[in-house]
Amino acid sequence: MGRGKVQLKRIENKINRQVTFSKRRSGLLKKANEISVLCDAEVALIIFSTKGKLYEYATDSCMDKILERYERYSYAEKVLISAESDTQGNWCHEYRKLKAKVETIQKCQKHLMGEDLESLNLKELQQLEQQLENSLKHIRSRKSQLMLESINELQRKLVEKQKVQKQQVQWDQTQPQTSSSSSSFMMREALPTTNISNYPAAAGERIEDVAAGQPQHVRIGLPPWMLSHING
Repeated sequence: MGRGKVQLKRIENKINRQVTFSKRRSGLLKKANEISVLCDAEVALIIFSTKGKLYEYATDSCMDKILERYERYSYAEKVLISAESDTQGNWCHEYRKLKAKVETIQKCQKHLMGEDLESLNLKELQQLEQQLENSLKHIRSRKSQLMLESINELQRKLVEKQKVQKQQVQWDQTQPQTSSSSSSFMMREALPTTNISNYPAAAGERIEDVAAGQPQHVRIGLPPWMLSHING
Protein backbone atom coordinates (compact mmCIF):
# COMPACT_ATOMS: atom_id res chain seq x y z
CA MET A 1 0.00 0.00 0.00
CA GLY A 2 1.39 3.38 -0.98
CA ARG A 3 2.01 6.17 1.41
CA GLY A 4 -0.78 8.66 1.67
CA LYS A 5 -0.46 12.30 0.81
CA VAL A 6 0.90 14.34 3.66
CA GLN A 7 -0.81 17.62 4.26
CA LEU A 8 1.65 20.49 4.54
CA LYS A 9 1.04 22.86 7.39
CA ARG A 10 3.02 24.79 9.97
CA ILE A 11 4.68 22.62 12.60
CA GLU A 12 3.47 23.79 15.96
CA ASN A 13 6.26 22.27 18.05
CA LYS A 14 9.14 24.69 18.09
CA ILE A 15 11.88 22.06 18.44
CA ASN A 16 10.44 19.88 15.68
CA ARG A 17 10.05 22.94 13.48
CA GLN A 18 13.71 23.88 13.96
CA VAL A 19 14.90 20.33 13.26
CA THR A 20 12.78 20.14 10.12
CA PHE A 21 14.07 23.52 8.99
CA SER A 22 17.69 22.41 9.36
CA LYS A 23 17.12 19.17 7.46
CA ARG A 24 15.07 20.72 4.66
CA ARG A 25 17.52 23.62 4.38
CA SER A 26 20.50 21.29 3.98
CA GLY A 27 18.61 19.24 1.40
CA LEU A 28 17.59 22.34 -0.51
CA LEU A 29 21.17 23.65 -0.60
CA LYS A 30 22.35 20.23 -1.74
CA LYS A 31 19.81 20.12 -4.55
CA ALA A 32 20.78 23.63 -5.66
CA ASN A 33 24.41 22.57 -5.82
CA GLU A 34 23.54 19.42 -7.75
CA ILE A 35 21.49 21.22 -10.39
CA SER A 36 24.21 23.82 -10.88
CA VAL A 37 26.85 21.12 -11.38
CA LEU A 38 24.83 18.69 -13.47
CA CYS A 39 23.11 21.22 -15.71
CA ASP A 40 25.79 23.97 -15.73
CA ALA A 41 23.17 26.45 -14.53
CA GLU A 42 23.53 29.62 -12.53
CA VAL A 43 21.66 29.12 -9.28
CA ALA A 44 21.03 31.56 -6.45
CA LEU A 45 19.23 30.52 -3.28
CA ILE A 46 18.31 32.82 -0.37
CA ILE A 47 16.77 31.56 2.86
CA PHE A 48 15.82 33.56 5.98
CA SER A 49 15.05 31.66 9.15
CA THR A 50 12.33 32.67 11.59
CA LYS A 51 14.99 34.46 13.62
CA GLY A 52 16.10 36.46 10.60
CA LYS A 53 19.33 34.55 9.96
CA LEU A 54 20.39 34.46 6.34
CA TYR A 55 21.38 31.31 4.45
CA GLU A 56 22.34 31.65 0.82
CA TYR A 57 23.90 29.69 -2.00
CA ALA A 58 25.17 30.97 -5.32
CA THR A 59 27.07 29.39 -8.17
CA ASP A 60 30.77 30.15 -7.59
CA SER A 61 29.64 32.57 -4.88
CA CYS A 62 28.53 35.13 -7.49
CA MET A 63 25.34 36.16 -5.74
CA ASP A 64 25.71 39.81 -6.70
CA LYS A 65 26.14 39.00 -10.40
CA ILE A 66 23.16 36.66 -10.40
CA LEU A 67 20.96 39.21 -8.60
CA GLU A 68 22.04 41.93 -10.98
CA ARG A 69 21.25 39.71 -13.93
CA TYR A 70 17.86 38.87 -12.41
CA GLU A 71 17.15 42.55 -11.92
CA ARG A 72 18.01 43.29 -15.54
CA TYR A 73 15.77 40.51 -16.82
CA SER A 74 13.01 41.39 -14.41
CA TYR A 75 13.25 45.04 -15.31
CA ALA A 76 13.23 44.31 -19.05
CA GLU A 77 10.26 41.97 -18.68
CA LYS A 78 8.31 44.49 -16.68
CA VAL A 79 9.08 47.19 -19.21
CA LEU A 80 7.75 45.00 -22.02
CA ILE A 81 4.64 44.06 -20.05
CA SER A 82 3.88 47.52 -18.73
CA ALA A 83 5.06 49.59 -21.69
CA GLU A 84 2.16 51.98 -21.21
CA SER A 85 2.62 52.40 -17.46
CA ASP A 86 3.03 55.87 -16.08
CA THR A 87 6.29 57.51 -15.09
CA GLN A 88 5.63 57.12 -11.39
CA GLY A 89 5.59 53.36 -11.62
CA ASN A 90 8.93 53.36 -13.45
CA TRP A 91 10.46 55.58 -10.82
CA CYS A 92 9.22 53.27 -8.07
CA HIS A 93 10.80 50.29 -9.77
CA GLU A 94 14.04 52.20 -10.27
CA TYR A 95 13.96 53.14 -6.62
CA ARG A 96 13.58 49.50 -5.58
CA LYS A 97 16.40 48.53 -7.94
CA LEU A 98 18.76 51.16 -6.54
CA LYS A 99 17.76 50.30 -2.99
CA ALA A 100 18.65 46.66 -3.57
CA LYS A 101 22.04 47.68 -4.96
CA VAL A 102 22.69 49.95 -1.98
CA GLU A 103 21.84 47.15 0.44
CA THR A 104 24.19 44.80 -1.40
CA ILE A 105 27.00 47.36 -1.29
CA GLN A 106 26.43 48.01 2.40
CA LYS A 107 26.53 44.29 3.05
CA CYS A 108 29.85 43.92 1.21
CA GLN A 109 31.21 46.90 3.12
CA LYS A 110 30.28 45.31 6.44
CA HIS A 111 32.03 42.11 5.39
CA LEU A 112 35.17 44.05 4.50
CA MET A 113 35.04 45.71 7.93
CA GLY A 114 34.79 42.30 9.61
CA GLU A 115 31.14 42.67 10.55
CA ASP A 116 28.11 40.43 9.97
CA LEU A 117 30.24 37.41 9.05
CA GLU A 118 27.82 34.85 10.48
CA SER A 119 26.02 34.52 7.15
CA LEU A 120 29.20 33.59 5.23
CA ASN A 121 30.33 30.03 4.76
CA LEU A 122 33.93 28.79 4.73
CA LYS A 123 34.45 29.30 1.00
CA GLU A 124 33.07 32.84 1.09
CA LEU A 125 35.27 33.68 4.08
CA GLN A 126 38.33 32.40 2.22
CA GLN A 127 37.46 34.54 -0.81
CA LEU A 128 36.95 37.56 1.43
CA GLU A 129 40.31 36.93 3.08
CA GLN A 130 42.01 36.66 -0.34
CA GLN A 131 40.38 39.91 -1.43
CA LEU A 132 41.64 41.72 1.66
CA GLU A 133 45.16 40.34 1.17
CA ASN A 134 45.21 41.54 -2.44
CA SER A 135 44.03 44.99 -1.36
CA LEU A 136 46.72 45.10 1.32
CA LYS A 137 49.40 44.18 -1.24
CA HIS A 138 48.31 47.06 -3.49
CA ILE A 139 48.35 49.47 -0.54
CA ARG A 140 51.82 48.41 0.55
CA SER A 141 53.13 48.59 -3.02
CA ARG A 142 51.85 52.15 -3.41
CA LYS A 143 53.27 53.10 -0.02
CA SER A 144 56.71 51.70 -0.93
CA GLN A 145 56.64 53.56 -4.24
CA LEU A 146 55.89 56.89 -2.56
CA MET A 147 58.64 56.34 0.03
CA LEU A 148 61.16 55.48 -2.71
CA GLU A 149 60.22 58.59 -4.69
CA SER A 150 60.64 60.72 -1.57
CA ILE A 151 64.10 59.23 -0.86
CA ASN A 152 65.21 59.80 -4.46
CA GLU A 153 64.04 63.42 -4.30
CA LEU A 154 65.97 64.02 -1.08
CA GLN A 155 69.11 62.46 -2.57
CA ARG A 156 68.81 64.64 -5.66
CA LYS A 157 68.49 67.79 -3.57
CA LEU A 158 71.48 66.74 -1.44
CA VAL A 159 73.65 66.16 -4.52
CA GLU A 160 72.66 69.55 -5.95
CA LYS A 161 73.46 71.25 -2.63
CA GLN A 162 76.88 69.56 -2.44
CA LYS A 163 77.60 70.59 -6.02
CA VAL A 164 76.77 74.22 -5.28
CA GLN A 165 78.93 74.18 -2.14
CA LYS A 166 81.85 72.67 -4.08
CA GLN A 167 81.60 75.35 -6.76
CA GLN A 168 81.51 78.05 -4.08
CA VAL A 169 84.64 76.64 -2.40
CA GLN A 170 86.48 76.53 -5.74
CA TRP A 171 85.48 80.09 -6.48
CA ASP A 172 86.67 81.28 -3.06
CA GLN A 173 90.03 79.53 -3.58
CA THR A 174 90.71 80.95 -7.04
CA GLN A 175 89.47 84.49 -6.44
CA PRO A 176 92.44 85.82 -4.23
CA GLN A 177 95.05 84.32 -6.56
CA THR A 178 93.50 85.97 -9.55
CA SER A 179 93.43 89.36 -7.82
CA SER A 180 97.09 89.10 -6.69
CA SER A 181 98.37 88.06 -10.11
CA SER A 182 96.35 90.81 -11.77
CA SER A 183 97.79 93.45 -9.37
CA SER A 184 101.34 92.24 -9.97
CA PHE A 185 100.81 92.34 -13.73
CA MET A 186 99.42 95.87 -13.55
CA MET A 187 102.37 97.03 -11.42
CA ARG A 188 104.84 95.54 -13.89
CA GLU A 189 103.12 97.29 -16.77
CA ALA A 190 102.99 100.63 -14.95
CA LEU A 191 106.67 100.83 -13.91
CA PRO A 192 109.27 101.41 -16.70
CA THR A 193 112.43 99.33 -16.85
CA THR A 194 115.37 101.24 -15.35
CA ASN A 195 118.44 99.24 -16.17
CA ILE A 196 121.15 101.23 -14.45
CA SER A 197 124.60 99.96 -15.40
CA ASN A 198 128.13 101.22 -15.98
CA TYR A 199 128.32 103.19 -19.19
CA PRO A 200 131.96 103.86 -20.23
CA ALA A 201 131.06 106.98 -22.14
CA ALA A 202 128.64 108.49 -19.72
CA ALA A 203 128.54 112.18 -18.61
CA GLY A 204 131.14 113.46 -21.08
CA GLU A 205 133.78 110.86 -20.45
CA ARG A 206 136.28 110.45 -23.27
CA ILE A 207 136.36 107.28 -25.23
CA GLU A 208 140.09 107.48 -25.81
CA ASP A 209 140.82 107.28 -22.14
CA VAL A 210 138.75 104.23 -21.85
CA ALA A 211 140.39 102.62 -24.84
CA ALA A 212 143.90 103.42 -23.53
CA GLY A 213 143.14 101.63 -20.35
CA GLN A 214 144.05 104.60 -18.21
CA PRO A 215 142.87 104.45 -14.67
CA GLN A 216 139.69 106.31 -14.06
CA HIS A 217 137.07 106.74 -11.47
CA VAL A 218 134.24 104.32 -12.00
CA ARG A 219 130.91 106.07 -12.08
CA ILE A 220 127.49 104.72 -12.46
CA GLY A 221 126.17 106.09 -15.67
CA LEU A 222 122.60 106.71 -16.61
CA PRO A 223 120.79 104.99 -19.49
CA PRO A 224 120.86 106.76 -22.81
CA TRP A 225 117.14 107.46 -22.81
CA MET A 226 117.50 109.38 -19.51
CA LEU A 227 120.54 111.31 -20.80
CA SER A 228 118.62 112.35 -23.87
CA HIS A 229 115.93 113.84 -21.67
CA ILE A 230 118.45 115.60 -19.46
CA ASN A 231 120.43 117.03 -22.40
CA GLY A 232 117.30 118.14 -24.09
